[in-house]
Amino acid sequence: MNSILFGQGVRGIIEGDSVPDEFIPRFVEWFRLGRFPFDKLVTEFACNDIQKAVELSEHGKVVKAILRIS
Repeated sequence: MNSILFGQGVRGIIEGDSVPDEFIPRFVEWFRLGRFPFDKLVTEFACNDIQKAVELSEHGKVVKAILRIS
């Protein structure tokens, strides 16, 4: 492990250290302009299809699975 991290460090990052007040409105605007296809990145599943959502996520078929509670 030392050979991998020699001279380097590991640091956790949340939201890429972005400023949410700037980051979120920018992405909303890009979505409105058709420059950020957020709707193509998410896939909705019924809550009882949780296993299908997990499988597709694990195999890289889904970027972001969202469970709908009906």
